[in-house]
Amino acid sequence: MINDKLPKIWYGGDYNPEQWDAETWAEDDRMFKLAGIDVATVNVFSWALIQPDEDTYDFAWLDETIDRLYNNGVYVCLATGTGAHPAWMARKYPEVTRVDYQGRKRKFGGRHNSNPHSPVYRRFAQALAGKLAERYKDHPAVLIWHVSNEYGGYDYSEQSEAAFRVWLRERYGSLDALNQAWNTRFWGHTFYDWEEIVLPNALSEEWDGNRTNFQGISLDFRRFMSDSLLECYKLEYDEIKKHTPHLPITTNLMGLYPELDYFKWAPYLDVISWDNYPSLDTPVSLTAMTHDLMRGLRQGQPFMLMEQTPSQQNWQPVNTLKRPGVMRLWSYQAVARGADTVMFFQLRRSVGACEKYHGAVIEHVGHEHTRVFRECAELGAELGQLGDRLLGARSGASVAILFDWENRWAIDLSSGPTVHLKYVDEVHKYYDALFKQHIPVDMIGVEDDLGPYDVVIAPVLYMVKPGFAKRAEAYTAAGGTFVTTFFSGIVNENDRVTLGGYPGELRKLLGVWAEEIDALFPDMTNSIVVKDDGQGRLAGRYSCGVLCDLIHAEGAEVIAEYGSEFYAGMPCVTVNRFGEGEAWYVATSPEASFLEALLGQLCEDKGILPLVGAPAGLEATVRVKDGERFLFLLNHNAEPVVARFDTAGRDLLSGAELAGRAEVPARGVMIVALGD
Repeated sequence: MINDKLPKIWYGGDYNPEQWDAETWAEDDRMFKLAGIDVATVNVFSWALIQPDEDTYDFAWLDETIDRLYNNGVYVCLATGTGAHPAWMARKYPEVTRVDYQGRKRKFGGRHNSNPHSPVYRRFAQALAGKLAERYKDHPAVLIWHVSNEYGGYDYSEQSEAAFRVWLRERYGSLDALNQAWNTRFWGHTFYDWEEIVLPNALSEEWDGNRTNFQGISLDFRRFMSDSLLECYKLEYDEIKKHTPHLPITTNLMGLYPELDYFKWAPYLDVISWDNYPSLDTPVSLTAMTHDLMRGLRQGQPFMLMEQTPSQQNWQPVNTLKRPGVMRLWSYQAVARGADTVMFFQLRRSVGACEKYHGAVIEHVGHEHTRVFRECAELGAELGQLGDRLLGARSGASVAILFDWENRWAIDLSSGPTVHLKYVDEVHKYYDALFKQHIPVDMIGVEDDLGPYDVVIAPVLYMVKPGFAKRAEAYTAAGGTFVTTFFSGIVNENDRVTLGGYPGELRKLLGVWAEEIDALFPDMTNSIVVKDDGQGRLAGRYSCGVLCDLIHAEGAEVIAEYGSEFYAGMPCVTVNRFGEGEAWYVATSPEASFLEALLGQLCEDKGILPLVGAPAGLEATVRVKDGERFLFLLNHNAEPVVARFDTAGRDLLSGAELAGRAEVPARGVMIVALGD
């Protein structure tokens, strides 16, 4: 439970009363009650209002807001307000604004515009967090702290450059070690003094964002900036903990956001929270995968859905409305996959600036007689009825998929073999193949324990970090099934190629050698030909593309071969018996039906069965609490579907008794408390 003061699924969202008058506040109080809102996130962007100058702090409006909300039955997620610094700070201390990728000095404007290595910014942010924590440490309304907002963006200022050199000294210890790691004898880059090192951007090593002359430099810069923004978060975190050690602290992450390594951040968030903004055309399984990834950041601990829109966004190219029932459906999707909160951005639509067309519980019309408000109120009532039944429930799985931000950066920065290789897309292909078969998955990091899982999948494990190959070998030898793919085992943590043949450190485990890697244009395909009809579900011929590793079996059994090109007949799918387990290698990017067949067979071999029998578009997952299993059935179709499962149960939402069969309404939800 995040905070036992409110023992239910929290329901609410971002609230900006500073943008409104007292008459509107009274309407907010009335309508929050109607909607079942019980948590409001306040003070997210109010630094300028709280601190009008360097020496003055004014908390009067915040005092009034928190008191008013609490007196009306609404608790507070209290933000530190440091997501955007005040104009006076930028004017008096220009160092607090960032330098962009092109080397241009920013002026005041927008948000996320603070230089993370400005001592002035850090001092003021830390001070504000401390003053807030000291002032509200005993206020009964405060459930949790929310530091800053959606950290992100890189800085290329002189302060960051100096800090980068310090970070590199700590990482490598000597210039000799750094030169070795970065392979700086290439293009005459040998460094003889730390001051010679400059940041990689459009003025030096990079162009077009992810294209670089020196992958090692650019990779380390991304690590450094992720660490630097984490340092800023930790300054506020530590200051708050001095005053409120009993209250949890978080900041809102952004799912698959590319710039920060969330596995490195996770230990410093007492509870993971994140902002979920899929489009109408976002695959349902991609949203599910992202929820699972957020849950996986802290080894399965329930998380917070901090933001979603009740209706539409404002910042995508096309901002469609959520169709009737979809807001409820997607809210329960988050709960099904580990969320103990359902929260929105925003509770009332802004009247001006760039978020005035972003959806809200209370629309511009200002009353409750809207479709969106009715749907929000109905969901609020349901969550109230559920009470604490689901709080703290865990989601377990026997299959894990590895996700690694540093590996993603290295692939994105790679100067070949193709720009069409997208790490997230390849990971999602494997996740989707299991999602469609209703087989639960845990998303884990490369440092996490592999032991609890019967099957571990590591798509495009281009970078093999120290010790991982030995851990994978030990896992497989003990009876695990390990699966990896093309373009794996190529480099070490510094993006230096592991010599001696691909897949490098994984070669012994996989029992193959990849001699070459062929890149195919988007309109080109090859085929996977399963060797004979004795492979059960796998038999047949399948399309493949993107990359094709030309591999030789070195002890591995060849399951399938390429069907065309000069490497027709060469292996493209192999399995190596390793100790008590198996190591599979898929040397290309297959069509979906192949992955469904392969992963379905591997799971069946391990006794891992689908949660339900149901048609496409029905999502199923389970949470467990105190030995009780809750089966979530979410129908993403526009028509009813039937789901079948092994045991009887009762739907917590409707009260219906179900004997192993349920008809789930169009865009409907059932939460089935399963019997023995």
